[in-house]
Amino acid sequence: MADIRYYWEDLAAGSRRDLGTVTLTAQEIKDFARQFDPQPFHLDEEAGRRSIFGGLCASGWHTCSLAMRLTVQNFLHESSSMGSPGLENLKWLKPVHPGDTLRLQHVILESRPLRTRLDVGLVRSRWEMSNQRGEPVMQMEGYGMFRRRHPATPEEMDRSEANGDKD
Repeated sequence: MADIRYYWEDLAAGSRRDLGTVTLTAQEIKDFARQFDPQPFHLDEEAGRRSIFGGLCASGWHTCSLAMRLTVQNFLHESSSMGSPGLENLKWLKPVHPGDTLRLQHVILESRPLRTRLDVGLVRSRWEMSNQRGEPVMQMEGYGMFRRRHPATPEEMDRSEANGDKD
């Protein structure tokens, strides 16, 4: 585990970070599909060509798992992450084909203290994944919990409650 560089206080609304790239091979697409999403267009080139996708394509769940790996490798390992209470929304916008290079961007939409845990802050984020042509292929929004450097003060909690924040 790396040293912690990012605490809740460092995760301001509006900030954006590049979380890197990954390139998929046909074999990786098939291997993931065999184990987790064995639909024909994820397993076989010919079935993919006959499908609405026009060729072998990655499972959306594969795309999500790649986004998670990039997030962990290039951000969460250096953060005070305490997990996530879940996603609000997930969209697969375009098929991902063998040879596509995917880039992941992370945008912080909001950040607020967690009322029930003074040592934790809640961050709502959007992950934007695009292919090598800059075309969006996936977007998801959700929450992360991060340890704080310093617990919230009573004044901060009062301001948060006045803004209507709730856990």
